[in-house]
Amino acid sequence: MTAHTYDASVVVVADDDDDLRMLVTIKLRQAGFDVTPVSNGTDALEAIRELRADLAVLDVMMPGLSGLDVIAEVRADASLSACRLLLLSVRHLEDDLDRGYARGADDYLAKPFSPRELVMRAQALVHRTT
Repeated sequence: MTAHTYDASVVVVADDDDDLRMLVTIKLRQAGFDVTPVSNGTDALEAIRELRADLAVLDVMMPGLSGLDVIAEVRADASLSACRLLLLSVRHLEDDLDRGYARGADDYLAKPFSPRELVMRAQALVHRTT
C-alpha cells in the first residue's frame, strides 16, 4: 500500500509533550502532509493564522491557551473557517467529548491512540467539503 500525498494540506500540530508532538509530526509527514509542530496553544493559533492551515491537531490540555481555547478563537475567525480541528486528549469521557464538539472540534481522538488511525482521520478531515 502506497501512501497518498496531500501536497496542499498544511497541518499545525500542537502538543506540549515533546515525544508525542514528534510522533504525530513524523507520522503525518510520512503520509505527505506539510506539518508545522508547536508546543503550546498560543503558537498554534499564530501558526494556523499565518499558514492558513488546512488542519490543526491540538492537545486539549496545554499551558497558556488550551486546545479548546484555540478552537474557540479559530471558529470565531471567519477567515479560518476552512481549517479542520482534531483534538487529542487523555480525557475521553462523554462530557469531555461534548465540550470539544461544542467548541467546534471536527474530531476527537483519545490518548493513547493508533498513529495509523490518526493519519486516517487527518486524511478524512482535509478532504471533507462541508
